[in-house]
Amino acid sequence: MLTPVSYVGRVVVLLAAVLVTTSITMSGEWGEEGVTYGQLGKDVILTCAGASPGSPVEWRWDGATVLPGDSAAPPGQLLLPRAQLASEGIYSCHDTSGLLLSSTALRLGRLPGVPSFSCRASNYENFSCFWASSVETFLPTRYIATYRKRLQQPKDESQRSPTSDMGLCIQDPAHPLLCTVSKSQFWSSYRMNVTEVNPLGSSFRLQDITVQAILKPDPPEGLRAEPVPAAPRRLHVSWEYPSSWPREPHFQLRFRLQYRPVIYNSWSVVETANVSEVITDAFMGLEHVVQVSAKDFLDAGSWSEWSAEAWATPATGQTAAPSEAATAAAEPEWPAEEPSLAPNNEPVGRSDPTEKVAVLVSLGVFAFFVLAVILAFAFLLWIRMKKHSKEATKNHDLLAAAIHMKALPKAQIL
Repeated sequence: MLTPVSYVGRVVVLLAAVLVTTSITMSGEWGEEGVTYGQLGKDVILTCAGASPGSPVEWRWDGATVLPGDSAAPPGQLLLPRAQLASEGIYSCHDTSGLLLSSTALRLGRLPGVPSFSCRASNYENFSCFWASSVETFLPTRYIATYRKRLQQPKDESQRSPTSDMGLCIQDPAHPLLCTVSKSQFWSSYRMNVTEVNPLGSSFRLQDITVQAILKPDPPEGLRAEPVPAAPRRLHVSWEYPSSWPREPHFQLRFRLQYRPVIYNSWSVVETANVSEVITDAFMGLEHVVQVSAKDFLDAGSWSEWSAEAWATPATGQTAAPSEAATAAAEPEWPAEEPSLAPNNEPVGRSDPTEKVAVLVSLGVFAFFVLAVILAFAFLLWIRMKKHSKEATKNHDLLAAAIHMKALPKAQIL
């Protein structure tokens, strides 16, 4: 249910769009002067501007006296019933002597349909909206895009301002179906209004968006894949942040790397927060193709499109000599890279001393618990056997006493 404040805000947005639409429709900037616009399938009436009232005139269509079928010529006018595209052209009216009185170019089309549009943020600083017409109008068309940021309203009704933070979504003349809202707020909600206007009328669509929901980074750039020397199953892959993403510590990206041999169709996928990764399960001797995509580190929005492909083949499996192996062990395999803004995960295959200690401690704790369970079980078994031995001894003593009593003479027993 609409509250009075939201209803007033919507009315203000629509009023602004209508005012701009009216100014464009009445400005005469839709084409050359002397153009008349009509609606397809409707009756179109042309008026001879230079004719005297009631005087007969002669109409010509593209210079010929033959007019479209079913046309009628009441005094000073020309009626084209249910006009179709074939009826377009230049219509001129003349007096009985053939003198030109006036002329107009007729263009026919349809009313605008409700435009469809979507929005996308390639970073957290601004977002863009793209739209398309739902109806082919055959007429010159313009679009007006506006927005209103939906602020958290104060409790006091008198302080509410539904018209605050309204503005135009700036359009690039080179891209007439796109506009951009700059300096947007990442956690804010916006109500977008896209209005389609042509000489016959206008139509609009409203849509609410939040920046974090429409966030979709551009693909990473500078993707490179290289073989690792003397490692026949490894490839070193590196890339860069997209140039449209500001490198700020509090807004980082995570990445998804996919790779496969060129001759296969299925992909292997790994995720990382770094700008490089070592593939450790490449197929020896086969060329591989790799791609990478990006997403906000805190999982806002969606993954980017995949980057351009890069190709590489693992190095041959020749083993280095002992002296060369020792030298290679003493020197780093790759030059130090610039520190990444994302957390620095160690490449696959390198062991961390802290990890080893943690594994050993875990194994020790596990062994302790196993030993404690075994000892407890043995102790309980020993207690049970001891109790059983005492009961057996007691029963034996009672049986021996009974036998002894039975062996005594009856008189002695009395």
